[in-house]
Amino acid sequence: MFTGLIETVASVARLDLRESGYRVRFDTPLAPELQLGESVAVDGVCLTVTSRDAAGWEADIGPETARVTTLGSLRPGHRVNLERSMRAESRFGGHLVQGHVDATGNVLGVRPDGESHWIEVAFPEELSPMFVPKGSVAVNGVSLTVAVLGEARFSVMIIPFTWEHTNLGGLRSGAQVNLECDMVGKYVARAAQWYRR
Repeated sequence: MFTGLIETVASVARLDLRESGYRVRFDTPLAPELQLGESVAVDGVCLTVTSRDAAGWEADIGPETARVTTLGSLRPGHRVNLERSMRAESRFGGHLVQGHVDATGNVLGVRPDGESHWIEVAFPEELSPMFVPKGSVAVNGVSLTVAVLGEARFSVMIIPFTWEHTNLGGLRSGAQVNLECDMVGKYVARAAQWYRR
């Protein structure tokens, strides 16, 4: 379980094709603090630490994860958001994020508003029941508030700190992002679907 509060941004150092998908290495000063088998959210996708050293760590990306998230398009030099799983004794900020991406969305536009920025994202229509105005959404693993909700699209405002300390500041129109809807909203939508039967 994660909170959507990004700890650091890392670079993809290497990406190796394997029969079972990909093995990827991330260079980050965070690596010495990681344990083998630990879960780390990479752009909002929960991955398992399979090896590490003082300079970086590695994880495997299966074929399904490569197909349904943006991790299938990673390349060396790509910057990704990292968050370690939350601890029970820690303060809880952001919102409950599982690291299970619901879909990818397309960035429709990025525009400044004072020192902040608006990002508009289109999402698959089948996710519509899980979005509410002022509700939570994770974009590339970042916990954000849906400021404006439209027909299969939403807008979020990115404050300067988040803009500078995540990879959201590098987004441009046409970019793909990982989306995870609010967990509570998903359960409510599923329950409503079941009761309509």
